[in-house]
Amino acid sequence: MLVSAKEMLDKAKAGKYAVGQFNINNLEWTKSILLTAEECKSPVILGVSEGAGKYMTGFKTVAAMVKAMIEELNITVPVALHLDHGSYEGAKKAIEAGFSSVMFDGSHYGIDENVEKTTEIINLAHSQGISVEAEVGSIGGEEDGVVGAGEVADPEECKKIADLGVDMLAAGIGNIHGKYPANWGGLNFEVLAEIQKLTTTMPLVLHGGTGIPEAMIKEAISLGVSKINVNTECQLSFAEATRKYIEAGKDLEGKGFDPRKLLAPGAEAIKQTVKEKMELFGSVNKA
Repeated sequence: MLVSAKEMLDKAKAGKYAVGQFNINNLEWTKSILLTAEECKSPVILGVSEGAGKYMTGFKTVAAMVKAMIEELNITVPVALHLDHGSYEGAKKAIEAGFSSVMFDGSHYGIDENVEKTTEIINLAHSQGISVEAEVGSIGGEEDGVVGAGEVADPEECKKIADLGVDMLAAGIGNIHGKYPANWGGLNFEVLAEIQKLTTTMPLVLHGGTGIPEAMIKEAISLGVSKINVNTECQLSFAEATRKYIEAGKDLEGKGFDPRKLLAPGAEAIKQTVKEKMELFGSVNKA
């Protein structure tokens, strides 16, 4: 059964840990993440970008697959199916399709329009028990066609959005999507501390969780970050394991070309990555 992300994130905020959002791209990724969450007894958020949703033939297909998989695998931990970096229309479609949580990314609008559109999505989602994530200050880099310049969020604008009754807030603090460059300046904890001060009990979201040093992750959690997004790291582990399998010639041995065998090493690699992140975020045994 899918649940709203609100309760799990409120518990994480109070308990000083974070819940991981792991993006899904197909059946194998979804299965690996769900099985790891169950093994670790950790709440989990399955993130779906609009591009990934389109690749999987639409939000309705994704929602049906996730719901059926939770039932067939006997998953007992809380699972939220969350739209990642959703547009205004995308968020409405995900709500209609049966997602239990949505992000409306209005960071590229002026603050007044961001407030207006976020309010509309909140009203629509909350009427159906669906949680909402908003964003202030864009996340740097590119993820599935969503490009951000990486502006640091204005804490006062964060307060305006938080006061609307949003369930979680993504604020740009120098984090980026994809791999971090060698000259990256790190997270801006001064701004993060000010955002927490103004938004108090609001669970904060850290996008671009791949490649951030462990010490920074832990400090971010201590400053109110309760949801951390991971995508690139799973992609890298999956690609590396698959490449090793093929380079070793395993696909030429017996029926090694069978897609179930070909994809198995990558699926196992994702499990290991997700487990490591859940341990780092502190969500193990928090279900």
